[in-house]
Amino acid sequence: MNILILGGGGVVGQKLAQSLAQRGHLRGQEITRMTLADIVDPVPVEAPFPVETTTCDIADPASVATSIDADTDVIYLLAAIVSAHAEEDFDTGYRINMTGTINVLERARALGTKPVVVFTSSLAVFGGEVPDPITDHTFLNPQTSYGTQKAIGELLVNDYSRKGFIDGRGFRLPTISVRPGKPNRAASSFMSSILREPLNGQEAICPVEDDFLHYYLSPRKCVENLIKGAELAEDDVGMNRNMMMPGKIWSVRQLIDAMTAVAGAEPAKLIRFEAQPDIQRIVKGWRYDQAPEKSLKLGLTADDSFEDNIRYYLEDDKPAA
Repeated sequence: MNILILGGGGVVGQKLAQSLAQRGHLRGQEITRMTLADIVDPVPVEAPFPVETTTCDIADPASVATSIDADTDVIYLLAAIVSAHAEEDFDTGYRINMTGTINVLERARALGTKPVVVFTSSLAVFGGEVPDPITDHTFLNPQTSYGTQKAIGELLVNDYSRKGFIDGRGFRLPTISVRPGKPNRAASSFMSSILREPLNGQEAICPVEDDFLHYYLSPRKCVENLIKGAELAEDDVGMNRNMMMPGKIWSVRQLIDAMTAVAGAEPAKLIRFEAQPDIQRIVKGWRYDQAPEKSLKLGLTADDSFEDNIRYYLEDDKPAA
């Protein structure tokens, strides 16, 4: 079993690689090789099998062809530029998030081996005038360029799978929190930073009101679900290859209360509420009332509580004092 993780230098890609290294098998076969590819050479992970790292620009077909060889069995397509960046830079968003996805699928098609392709999509494919709750059968109606690019990717995964070029499955990720590291250009970045920074003794700014509701999942559960998603039988995935990944709806106040329940009262004192209209305009167009029936039936799971998300961060990612 030869696995390629495109976006292998990112938070989810690194955690996925570490989990697969510890697991040692996927889809009933021992992992014999894993490659981590990203625009910058990823950090390698220790594993009982060979792990290679390489640079790959998915917007460049030649770079993609070099990264995806004839022995590749499973491709995790995690690479993308994030929401606010894609909204600010229209051309770069389409070049990477749309054309890059096409390049990966075309390379998989050229192999002629029908590799499994796991595509990470987004809840941003939904929006506008569609009724709540959002279900797996709600029509795609993105209200941002990023959401549009991900919706195009979903349709391509469906069509390439229908034609037998790939065995695709796409998962619309909830907002992953609490993410380690530093803030990025995603509009949702504050949904981690308002917890991560206070837990690390630093001030954080919340750009929305404390009653703002959203749909969340921990990094640990996200990785578990990406592994389960790769192992689903093709017939069980069905004709629509894309589905919501399970998550839970919480308000900003509930996130802060969960942090207080786990870590005490001091971290919450470091959060400052300061309205940021550009961020609010994007995130308030996202839909949070999600009903992920298909993925739940297929065995994917959400966190039991946001206290778990806080505990996972403290256990897995909090920098040592």
